[in-house]
Amino acid sequence: MTRSLCRFSGLLLLLCAAVLAATALGSVRIPLGDVLGIIASQLPGVGGLVEKDWSLAHEVIVLKVRLPRVLLALVVGGGLSVAGVLFQGSLRNPLADPYIIGVSSGASLGAAVGLLLVIPTGLVGHGFLPLFAFAGALVATWVVSRLGQRRGRLEPTSLLLAGVAVGAFLTAVVSLLMVLRIENLQEVYLWLMGSLSGRTWNHLTMSAPYVLGGLLVALWLAKDLNVYLLGEEAAHSLGIDVQRVQRLVLMIGSLMAAACVSVSGVIGFVGLMVPHALRLVFGAEHRRLMFHSLWGGAVFLLTADTLARTLFSPIELPVGIITAFVGGPFFIYLLKRGSAGHG
Repeated sequence: MTRSLCRFSGLLLLLCAAVLAATALGSVRIPLGDVLGIIASQLPGVGGLVEKDWSLAHEVIVLKVRLPRVLLALVVGGGLSVAGVLFQGSLRNPLADPYIIGVSSGASLGAAVGLLLVIPTGLVGHGFLPLFAFAGALVATWVVSRLGQRRGRLEPTSLLLAGVAVGAFLTAVVSLLMVLRIENLQEVYLWLMGSLSGRTWNHLTMSAPYVLGGLLVALWLAKDLNVYLLGEEAAHSLGIDVQRVQRLVLMIGSLMAAACVSVSGVIGFVGLMVPHALRLVFGAEHRRLMFHSLWGGAVFLLTADTLARTLFSPIELPVGIITAFVGGPFFIYLLKRGSAGHG
């Protein structure tokens, strides 16, 4: 068995252990053996061999409540992290991520418009919502890019400032829409802070195809991003159409972020912290960095969501509060270091 295969097997075991632990924890603690048995009972060819000695209540909690939420946390965390790799690689700026440059706020506005004004209630769970979120993310990306340009080129500091300003404005618009259309203000709060509460299998099937498709295209673009690390002029001299690659990378990153935001609301800093930290460990080669950011972001958000569910149980926090508590100081640390170039 090669070293790479051993490493991959270890990561897979870690991920499975994290899923089992997160599914077991909550206001109602479920034994790990029961969790494993309940999940195994749903697997083709295995279910008939499992002796069902757990309560029906535990089975409902695992299959209907916790497992879809746990798997969605993996998809959203991994998707936001890979989107962060794309934005940081395209802009050659370690401070770029979907939340900070306003893409998440644009996706949130698009999803809110689709959810509240356009999509019939019966069609919400059929994959249309990410398309509206993607449209909002693209508009936000275009506006921020235009505001962040100096002499035809993206300027990192201007881009970040434009992203913060545009993100704040779009968040205010989302708040206004939801206050006008929804009487329950708690839903507004959970959306803007980011929450996976009450998510179902429909939310998972609605977002996962977009994240997976975006990941495949991102891996295909990794080689061009690696060349772009050498600088814009060097990339041009090696035959890379920098403007085309940059536009495509921003579109794919926006799609992945939009798919995540459409089911989780605005969860900040995941796409900033995870790629930046893993880049220090595994280097800047984008294919490797995307792979590690995928599982790293998945485990990070799953851990954050588990803490959100259990820290003050039975009170449940929006997971965005946990990520902000970690990500805010991390962002300040990066600013303190003066990290304006690609790390």
